[in-house]
Amino acid sequence: MLDLAYLLTLTELKNFLSYCFACRNMLYYQQIQITKLSIYLDKEKSSALFVTGKITKWGFYEMNTKKWVGLGLAVTMLSSVALVGCGDKEEKGGEKGGTTTEAQELNLYMTSEIPSLDPSLATDVIGFTVLGQTNEGLIRLDKDGVAVGGVAEKWNISPDGLTYTFTLRDGAKWSDDSNVTAQDFEYSFKRTLNPETASQYSFMMTWIKGGAEYNGGKGTADDVAVKSIDAKTLEIKLVNPIPFFLEQLAFPLFFPQKQAFVEQQGDKFGAEVDRALYNGPFALTEWVHEQSAVMKKNPKYWDAANVKLDTVNYQIVKDSSALENLYLAGQIDRFSLVRDQVDRYKDTAEYSTQADLSVGYLQFNQKKVKALNNAKIRRALTTTIDGDTWADIIYHNGSIGATGLVPPGTSNGEGGEFRKDNGDLIDRKNSAPKAKELLAEGLKEVGLDKMPTIKLLMDDGDTSKKSGEFIKEQWRTALGVDVEIENVPFKLRLQRSQQGDFDIVFSFWGADYNDPMTFLDMWITDGDFNESGYSNTKYDDLIKKAQAEPDPKKRMGYLYDAEKIIMEDMPIGPIVHRAVARVSRPYVKGWTPRTFGPDYDLKYTWIEGKN
Repeated sequence: MLDLAYLLTLTELKNFLSYCFACRNMLYYQQIQITKLSIYLDKEKSSALFVTGKITKWGFYEMNTKKWVGLGLAVTMLSSVALVGCGDKEEKGGEKGGTTTEAQELNLYMTSEIPSLDPSLATDVIGFTVLGQTNEGLIRLDKDGVAVGGVAEKWNISPDGLTYTFTLRDGAKWSDDSNVTAQDFEYSFKRTLNPETASQYSFMMTWIKGGAEYNGGKGTADDVAVKSIDAKTLEIKLVNPIPFFLEQLAFPLFFPQKQAFVEQQGDKFGAEVDRALYNGPFALTEWVHEQSAVMKKNPKYWDAANVKLDTVNYQIVKDSSALENLYLAGQIDRFSLVRDQVDRYKDTAEYSTQADLSVGYLQFNQKKVKALNNAKIRRALTTTIDGDTWADIIYHNGSIGATGLVPPGTSNGEGGEFRKDNGDLIDRKNSAPKAKELLAEGLKEVGLDKMPTIKLLMDDGDTSKKSGEFIKEQWRTALGVDVEIENVPFKLRLQRSQQGDFDIVFSFWGADYNDPMTFLDMWITDGDFNESGYSNTKYDDLIKKAQAEPDPKKRMGYLYDAEKIIMEDMPIGPIVHRAVARVSRPYVKGWTPRTFGPDYDLKYTWIEGKN
């Protein structure tokens, strides 16, 4: 614990307070807790104040009301000092178009550090969401989720649906003022497919003719059918028609990369503010790892005139209670609700809900733990977890227990829902009472008398910690199985999952596009995200048939059957289909959420009515 004893001039006090906010008798300095704060006004030298206190670890501290009032009174005497208190900041401005000009500044948060801003290597929603603001592909989704021109001004699709020819718009530039070219896209796609890049998402590029061969080490980059005809013309040829390919091109994996810049940065590309290049509505200008980030409007963006926000501030906050305090103090403008927070806000005008095409699941490491090679054991561990109770206790926000791998709301390609068509493939109601017997059968088949000691790998946020405890108790009471919980930072959990360094890991997978394939093709033998070691030739065959099938009904039939097989084998245990409940300040206008890919798109957002 560090003591403070500083003599502050009025200017220094103003700088200090500009980094602080106070609300409900709490004082918060960035991510440092300040306690025992006293400020004394020197009557003889009114230009100076004396501050004493303690700095401890991150958090909030209830301050004595008198001390807080004393601080307020002292600050009131200093007319040049502005203190941020409860409620909204007041921005001053002149007139513009008959309305008050307001600071276009949005305050948001992240639950974890940004793992990477390398489009070829990013695998998580945090990285994708930031990339979705700072960069842009050939296609962008509009406010209604419809594919519109991004870097591409126009395009042509061949009658057989296999060849796409894009014409890039004039004025598309990188943040270093160089032009975005067709070569930047060709290089990006081929870099992702290059087996030396080791991109986990490269499988989505294998839809391009020659992509699978190059990625698998059996072809060359020249065989990949993505070609820059000239600086403004890009041609892409697919193996099979993909009805949602245009929408898919809005996904960050398909963003351009400037070859000279990427190669200059080496393995540091996308790891720091100055190690990334931006061609989207915003540019990252500050990135304090594990603490905060700032985005500014990108003046080089081709459509900058229609981007209204000037600044987006992010804080990294993992605790849901801390998020609520920040929201009440006016330091963030939106946040997601869990548990009792939902009941506090659900009747307010600031409350809203959103479907989320995602599934939370357990991944069982069959390569590392002998017992987890048995499907009966995996099924027993999955079905004993009451998904609906989990959803209510942990989230209480409209999330529901999983009934299959593919979440509700996922399209069946014909205007219906895949989940409704394929039914409840987990059937916890009837399976849970038989789980203990099933576990015993499975243990006998692998030659064990009891379950070995296993570890459950989880993130370190407060919701993940509560989730881990819930699983632990369900297994202990229903099966007599004990588990050791490992809570680690999000980035480390991703790394350990990729390396297979876990017994069981809890993960979330969000849709990259609205089709069941985004949840099913990742589990083929040796798939990039198949970290459990699962392999079933029948399953692989169904996925390959679906990928090649042009008839929508036949294609969907293959996917129905594939999900039935994987839910019978249960190499992964779906637990919850997540929904999102949020509150947002009414002055945040044009908020554009996404159900797949990045969480939202800030190009269309602005501030109005905050004054």
